[in-house]
Amino acid sequence: MFFLKGLIVGFVIAVPMGPIGILCARRTLTHGRKAGFFSGMGAATADVLYGFIAAFGVPFISDLFAGKQVWLRLSSGAFLCLLGVKTFIEKPERKNLSSILKKKKKRHAGMYVSTFFLTLTNPLTIFSLAAVFAGLGLTGIRSSIISALILVLGVFLGSVLWWLFFTGVFSVFKRRFSHHEIQWINRIAGLIIAGSGVLVLAGRV
Repeated sequence: MFFLKGLIVGFVIAVPMGPIGILCARRTLTHGRKAGFFSGMGAATADVLYGFIAAFGVPFISDLFAGKQVWLRLSSGAFLCLLGVKTFIEKPERKNLSSILKKKKKRHAGMYVSTFFLTLTNPLTIFSLAAVFAGLGLTGIRSSIISALILVLGVFLGSVLWWLFFTGVFSVFKRRFSHHEIQWINRIAGLIIAGSGVLVLAGRV
């Protein structure tokens, strides 16, 4: 039951279509399903870290994040703005197989790190997880390490299932877009991501 509940929590937490979702969708459309999935895994890893904190009820770490909300907000907002500008000016790649293969591993690692950092700098994630855990009656599991670990594993796999589904859906549409249309997708996604960064910096989200 802990595993199933964790699975539900991980899926539900990953579903909201914020700037992370926009970013992963854009990367799937422009760079392929694997790029979008690696980006989603960065967010899933951060969710697991926060899930671990929420499940074990580590007050020191929770208080530390709560006390650093301003700096986390500034870091997240600035990074979103930078990422939005980069996305806006990025030009779609021509289909040169040899050059694409050389860059794939490095690019996927960078995509993973960027979404991990963005999710990690959002302190609302840990509070959302804590609220969901409380709603499902999971606040007392910290007395059992095995139960907590099973719960966190469920959270991770639930998030993985969502990103597999999400990138799978967008990869279906990838072939339908031309080079010119991909460029416009970059511009629109860049504006949305940068706009989200401005809202974060202004304290509106």
